[in-house]
Amino acid sequence: MNLSGLYQTFLNSSGISTDTRNIKENSIFFALKGENFNGNKFAQEALKKGAIAAVIDEEAFLVPGNQIILVDDVLSALQELAKFHRTQLEIPVIALTGSNGKTTTKELFSSVLSQAYAITATKGNLNNHIGVPLTLLSFNKKTEIGIVEMGANHPGEIEFLCGIALTDFGYITNFGKAHLEGFGNLQEVIKAKTELYRHLKKDNKKVLVNTRDEQQMKNSEHMDRVTFGDHDSDYPIFLQPGKEFIQLKYEENIFQSHLIGNYNFDNIAAAVALGLYFEVPVDKIQKGIEEYIPDNNRSQLIYKGNNVIIMDGYNANPTSMMAALENFKIQEHKNKLLFLGDMFELGSSSHEEHQLITDYLSKDFIGNTCLIGRNFFDTKTDNPFVNRFKDFEDLEPELKQNPPKDALILIKGSRGMKLERILDLIS
Repeated sequence: MNLSGLYQTFLNSSGISTDTRNIKENSIFFALKGENFNGNKFAQEALKKGAIAAVIDEEAFLVPGNQIILVDDVLSALQELAKFHRTQLEIPVIALTGSNGKTTTKELFSSVLSQAYAITATKGNLNNHIGVPLTLLSFNKKTEIGIVEMGANHPGEIEFLCGIALTDFGYITNFGKAHLEGFGNLQEVIKAKTELYRHLKKDNKKVLVNTRDEQQMKNSEHMDRVTFGDHDSDYPIFLQPGKEFIQLKYEENIFQSHLIGNYNFDNIAAAVALGLYFEVPVDKIQKGIEEYIPDNNRSQLIYKGNNVIIMDGYNANPTSMMAALENFKIQEHKNKLLFLGDMFELGSSSHEEHQLITDYLSKDFIGNTCLIGRNFFDTKTDNPFVNRFKDFEDLEPELKQNPPKDALILIKGSRGMKLERILDLIS
C-alpha cells in the first residue's frame, strides 16, 4: 500500500465513508467487511454516489480506470492511515476508557473544553478498532484538542488503540464487572484497562486520576499525575448533597449539572478537573457542565403523567447496576418501582451475577421490582415484591393492565433489552 499516496487522497477528500447509505460527497469509501456484509461489493455504488475514491481488498472488484485503491486489508489500511494522520497533527489527544461512564464523561470533557478550544471528539460510542481510527481521521487543522473514547472487551485492545491514537493524556473512569465474557474476571478487567496507563508511562505522558479511587491511585503510581478528589489532590472537588441534579463545589465555585445519580459525581468532577488543568475559565467550566444534558437513555430524568422516571437503559453490568440500585435506594418516594433488564456479555459469571442482584433486591426492599430477561428469569427469589418476566412481551400485558401511577421509576438494563419500550406503556 502506498500510504503517502493514500494520505494525499485523504487530504483532498471531505473525509471517510464506510456506508453507501450515507456517502459524503468527495469522501473516500473504505470497503470494510463484517460477518454479514462485504464492503467490496459496494465500491462502485460509493463512487457513483460521489466518493472520490474507494479502498478495497479483493482484486475481483478492481475496475480499471476508476478511482479504486487496492490494499491487502481495508481495516488495516484505515488504521494505518489514521495513525499517520495523527503524527501530522501537533495537538494533545486525550484518551479515556473504563468499565462505566465512558461516553458520559467524554461528552462532559467535550462540553467543558469546547468553551475555550476547538474540540473534535468521538461521536456517540464509536470507540473500537474501527471507531477510533474514524475519530482520528475526523481531526482537522482547526482541531486544537482531540478526545478519543476507547472501549474494549478483550485484553490487548486498549494497547492497540493507544498505538494508533498516540495518546498524550489519559483517564480511566473506573474498573467494574463489565465484558467478563471476554476478560474472565475483575482482575483481568483492571489489567486490560490499565494498558492505557502503561502506554502513557512509556513516554512520561500525563494521566488524570481520582484520588478517592484507591485502585486507580495504586495503578498510576510513579506516573505524571493530575489529581482530583479529596483535600490532598490538585483539584479538591466535593459533592453538594441533597440536590435532585448533581451539584459540585470547587473552592467557592458551584457547578450545576443536569445529571442524576451519585454515580455520575466522579464523571462530572473529572470534567471540572480537566477544564481547570487546561486553564478553561471557571465560569466557562460551569457553563460547560450545565449545558450538557444527557440523552440516548443515559441517566435521563423523564416525566410522564405523574410519574418520574430515571431512564438508564443504554447499558448495564453488575457494577453499574449496583451503583444505580444504591442511588435509587436513598431516593425518598412513597411509591418506587424498578424495571431491570438482563446484563449481557458476562460469560460464565452471568448466572451468579444476576442472582447476586436478585438477592440484593430480595433482602432489602427498595421498591416493587420487575426483572426482565432470560437471565433474571432463571434466578431464584421468594420475595413477593420481586417479579420475574422472561422477556418484554411477557411483561407488556401486566404493565398495560396495571400502569404505574405517581411513581418514582428506575429503568436499567443492557442496550439489547430495549427497555425504552417501557416508556410507551407509561402515561
